[in-house]
Amino acid sequence: MTKEPYDTKAQIKYKNIEKTFLGNTQEVWLSINKFFQELIPTFEIANKLMLNIDLQKLTKDSEGIVAFSKEGPSLLASRNKLTDNETLILWLLANYLGHQLGILKKEALSKEELQAKLGKDAKITSTRLGELAKNQIAVRTADEEYRITTFGITQAQKEILPKIKAKMRT
Repeated sequence: MTKEPYDTKAQIKYKNIEKTFLGNTQEVWLSINKFFQELIPTFEIANKLMLNIDLQKLTKDSEGIVAFSKEGPSLLASRNKLTDNETLILWLLANYLGHQLGILKKEALSKEELQAKLGKDAKITSTRLGELAKNQIAVRTADEEYRITTFGITQAQKEILPKIKAKMRT
């Protein structure tokens, strides 16, 4: 029986980072501390740059604009006060919310569904969806449907929802 050249082994795995430390207890402990001292600031910096959706805040921000019933999502804003892009963004946002809240089975909508909800012809709907995709507000899925992006949700919260609320007050 051969004796290992070390008495302590520690393995750390977090997401796609995996590190193994070998040595005596003190060496392993010092190595782990150094590893975390170098890693934690990187995580903190990266976390500040990540777009994260606070579902509770998004729900509150969407209150009075989007609603759900047994028939599905509805937009409470008057259609004649909204631009085509605002309308499409709201429908995509409503589906995202409905899916996240467990009300809807899927978050994406087909171009035909969006066309019907927009009430415009196919060419206008395609053009507007292309604009939203170009601006990274929406993305076309592998199933040829559209869903709102994380960036789109962030933009909706910062710019679009407040603007729509203001329009609804007038």
